This record gives sequence, structure tokens and C-alpha cells, in this order.
Amino acid sequence: MLTRFAPSPTGELHLGHAYSAVLAYNAARDAGGKFRIRIDDIDGSRSREEYVGASLADLAWLGIDWDGDPVRQSARLDDYAAALGKLRARGLVYPCFCTRADIAASLSAPHGPPNGPAGAIYPGTCRGLSETERTRRLVDEPHCWRLDTARALAESGGLQWEEAGQGLRSADPAAHGDIVLARKDAPASYHLASTLDDAMMGVTHVIRGADLIASTDVHRLLQSLLDLPTPLYRHHALVCGADGKRLAKRDAAASLASLRAAGIDGRALAADLAADRLPAGYSLQNP
Repeated sequence: MLTRFAPSPTGELHLGHAYSAVLAYNAARDAGGKFRIRIDDIDGSRSREEYVGASLADLAWLGIDWDGDPVRQSARLDDYAAALGKLRARGLVYPCFCTRADIAASLSAPHGPPNGPAGAIYPGTCRGLSETERTRRLVDEPHCWRLDTARALAESGGLQWEEAGQGLRSADPAAHGDIVLARKDAPASYHLASTLDDAMMGVTHVIRGADLIASTDVHRLLQSLLDLPTPLYRHHALVCGADGKRLAKRDAAASLASLRAAGIDGRALAADLAADRLPAGYSLQNP
């Protein structure tokens, strides 16, 4: 077994991150397996090096150690570009020149596109552009690259994944529409980078929050298209605050740094989290 924890260095870790990391760590160690760290620092505009060190310090405070050096997404841009190139060569992605305003206007129109798991589905405005127009506009217009999901599904057929304790689940990538795989300010989307990284790292079990369960639809499709292995998945309940909302990095009171500064015993906290015992005011909920 090989599991991983993948923090984004865009803020301090909180109790929700700790819960996910503890579950992944204990699963690997209890099975005599390995536990790896991946730093999801592909967002160059928001990632901060100080948060990398802070995240690793938080994990050590919880009594979590890891195997090997942390993997950094920022060091894998060539791999993401190569995978995107393969999909482009097969005609499975297309450039999209729509601005946020263009998309917002199309979504607000009467009888606009339906909603998907992550919100309104992109209406496919640029999907039907001719090759001539695409070539001309690629020269000097900002653009992103979208997956032609319908065409991709025609090559992949029915897709499933195994959810721990629940058996096989059917994937529904079509519900997400033509997702973005890369843009100028993010050379690879979360979907593309995470799928490729898990395969490269040899991750056998992906343990993450239930808010990401819908993302597995997309990841299964990318795994099929790029001939990558499919891990076993476990999507756990989310840590929520007193208001019933899942924690975010702006919730300073729940940050691990604040708990450490208050003198909380990190290893004792990790043991409590492993037993689904949360500090007062917090609860576990499924979305």
C-alpha cells in the first residue's frame, strides 16, 4: 500500500487537513506500506514557500513521518505538458478563447447550460471552431485547453472505480462537461496534475475528502485516456465548524499552527482524529 497527502501551500493547514493526513498515514503504516507527501504548488500566483515549511512542521507535530522527499508539482511541468500534448495529438482537447465574461454571459442566458457537480457546465462555445480559426487565434489570444469530453468518452466507454467499503461505482465524466486541463496561469489543472502524479508516485490508495468524490469521475476518464492505473479510493467525511460548514484555510481558529501555539499535544490530537474524536465545536459530516 502507498498513500499520500497533498497540501497546497496557499495557507495554513487546519483540522480538516490533519484528519485526512492522519487517515492516509495510518492506513499505510498499519498495512506496512509507504506514505508520501506531494506539494501541490502549481499555482504560482498563490503558493508561498513559507507554507511548505509550515505544512511539513504541522505534520511532524502530529507525529506523521513520510517516505522519501516530498514531490513538488512545480518540478513536473514538463510531464504535464507531455500528457497534454498526447491528448492534443489525438484530437481530444481544444483551445478555448472564452473570457470569464463570455462564459458568464452564456450561462446567464435563458435556457443556458445545466449545472454539473462543480457548477454550470461550459456550453462548448469554442468546441466547433474550425482548425483555421483556431490556428489564427492561437497566435495572440489568451486561451486555455479543454477536454472534449464527449469525444474522449467515445474512446473510453463505461468507466468505474472502487470505493473502499462500497464496491464499484460508475463514473460520469459527462456531467462535468468540457473541463479545463491547462491555462496560461496554471500549466495543468488539478484534475490532470493529480491524476498524473498519483500514477507517477505509485499511489495505490487515494484517501481524501468527500468533497472530491465527483472529481474521481474526471480522474477515471484521464486514467483511461492516458493508460494509467486506477487506485482504490476512499472519500472520507469532512471536518466542519460550529456553523456546519466545512473548514477553509481562512478559519484561523482551526489552523494547526494556532492549536500548536496553544499548547495542544499534536500526537494526542492525531490519535483522537484517528478515532473520529474531534475537539469541541467541530463535527464530521458528509456533503
